[in-house]
Amino acid sequence: MLNTHDILETIRMIRDEHLDIRTVTMGISLLDCADPDIGKACEKIRAKIVRYAGELVPTCEKLQKELGIPIINKRIAVTPVAMLAAACQSSDPVKFAKALDAAAKDCGVNFIGGYSALVHKGFSAGDYALIESIPRALAETDLVCSSVNVGSSKSGINMDAVAMMGKVIRRTAEATADRDCIGCAKLVVFCNAPEDNPFMAGAFHGPGEPDCVINVGVSGPGVVRAALADADPGMDLAGVAELIKRTAFKITRMGQLVAKRVSDELCVPFGIVDLSLAPTPAVGDSVARILEEMGLEACGACGTTAALALLNDAVKKGGVMASSHVGGLSGAFIPVTEDEGMVAAVRAGALSIEKLEAMTAVCSVGLDMINVPGDTPPEVISAIIADEAAIGMVNNKTTAVRLIPAIGKKAGEELSFGGLLGGGPIMEVNRFSPGAFIARGGRIPAPLHSLKN
Repeated sequence: MLNTHDILETIRMIRDEHLDIRTVTMGISLLDCADPDIGKACEKIRAKIVRYAGELVPTCEKLQKELGIPIINKRIAVTPVAMLAAACQSSDPVKFAKALDAAAKDCGVNFIGGYSALVHKGFSAGDYALIESIPRALAETDLVCSSVNVGSSKSGINMDAVAMMGKVIRRTAEATADRDCIGCAKLVVFCNAPEDNPFMAGAFHGPGEPDCVINVGVSGPGVVRAALADADPGMDLAGVAELIKRTAFKITRMGQLVAKRVSDELCVPFGIVDLSLAPTPAVGDSVARILEEMGLEACGACGTTAALALLNDAVKKGGVMASSHVGGLSGAFIPVTEDEGMVAAVRAGALSIEKLEAMTAVCSVGLDMINVPGDTPPEVISAIIADEAAIGMVNNKTTAVRLIPAIGKKAGEELSFGGLLGGGPIMEVNRFSPGAFIARGGRIPAPLHSLKN
C-alpha cells in the first residue's frame, strides 16, 4: 500500500529530478507479412503496424494525463527485417525501411526499430543484402533504426560481419554527413542482443516473442543522484548500494504500473520492464553524476569502473523486486552524447574511449553514442566492435557499439544532434592499425563456458 509520504515523494521525483517513463515500446511480429513480392510485403507490413499500434500514442498520452507520469517516447519494434528480405532476395531491402518509416509516421511514434539482422553465427538469406543497404536506408528515412547482432556467448563472434559493419558505419556517416552524421546514431552493433529491448536504436522484436507485446523502459538517474546527495556523506558503500536498491524499486514500480495500464488499455500482452537508468542531456539527469556523487572527482577517474559495477548491480537488485517480468538491457547506460556528465568528463580530459571500454565490462550496454574523428578507418571501427563484442561474449552479457564518425571533423571538435541524442566532443581514437587482424575474417570461437548443455 502507498502512503502519503510515498505519493509526495514520487511527485517530487517527477517534478524536480527528471523521473519519467523513458519509452513505451510495442513489439510487433511481421513474420506473417513475408511475401515474394516486396510490394505486397510492404503493404502488409504497413497495414499490420497501423492496425496494432494506431492507438499506442493516444493511449500513452491519456495515461500520462491520468497518472501524472511523463511518458517521453512511444516506439515500435518489429521482427528483424532480414527475415522478411529472405523471401524476396532480388528486391531492394530499402523498400522495407520506407514502409516502416511510413507506418511509424502514420502511428505518430518517435522511432521504429527492427531494420536488423542476426548474423552472430553466419549469414543466411536476406542478411547480406540488408546489411549492405543500411547506409541508404538510414539516409532515406527519418524514424527507422537499425541493428546487427554479430556475436553471442554461445556461438562466438562473426568476424566477417564485424569487418563488414566497420565499412557500413563509415558509409552511413558519409551518407548523412550533411546532418551531423545522424544515421550512425540510429545504428547499433550488438553482441548478445536481447529480443525484448525497448530502447532505441537497438530495439527489435525477437522471433521468440509473441505476435504483439508491450515493453517499457524506465529512467531515473536524477532520482538516484538526488537520493545520494541527500544521504549521510559518511555512508559506506554497502549503505550506498542499499539506498540505490530502494530507489530503483520505487522507479521500477512506476514502470510496472504504466506497463500494465497500457497493456490493459490496448488489449496487448505485457512483456517486460527494462530497469535501465537512461540519462538525458538535461543537467542533473546523468549516470556520470551518480558516480561522482559516490565520491569520484570526475567520471573516468580511477575507481569509476568499481562505482559503476556497484550502481548497475544495485539497480538490478532493486528493480527485480518491483516487477514480475524484467528484461531488455536493465542496469545503467553510459551513452556519452546523451549524458551531460559524460560530456563534461570528456571535455575535462577525465574520460577516454579506453576507460569507457573498461566500464562496459560492468554496465548494461557498451560504447554508446561516441563521436570519433571523421577519418577513422573502417578497420579501426571494426576492431572497436570486435573488442566490445569480446567483452560481451566472455562475460555472457549484452554489449554494443554505436559510434559516429564525424565526417570532415577531427578530435576536439563537436557534433550536435539535438533532443535526447544530445551532442558532444569528438574523442581521440588509437591510430595503430588492426587491419591485418580484421582482414583474417572467420569466426572467433565461443568461450569454454558456452558448453553448458
